[in-house]
Amino acid sequence: MDDKCIMENLLMTTKGVCDLYLHGVIESPTANVHKTFDQALQDSVCMQDEIYKKMAAKGWYPSSQAKEQEILKVKNRYAASLS
Repeated sequence: MDDKCIMENLLMTTKGVCDLYLHGVIESPTANVHKTFDQALQDSVCMQDEIYKKMAAKGWYPSSQAKEQEILKVKNRYAASLS
């Protein structure tokens, strides 16, 4: 298993953990439980961001800039659905 594969696995696992913690925050029955899940979620989101940045720096997570025309198209579609 190469470094890229390991990082991809770490990123996917961390995203899954974020999803679980988010549900914990949403479903928390008490303030203490909510606070605990919320802090765990914030820590996991930071970890996910760091993994992403390292992958992007190595070219393992390429992204592209969205075209302004495409952004406006989506924006207008959602604005029309809210009317």
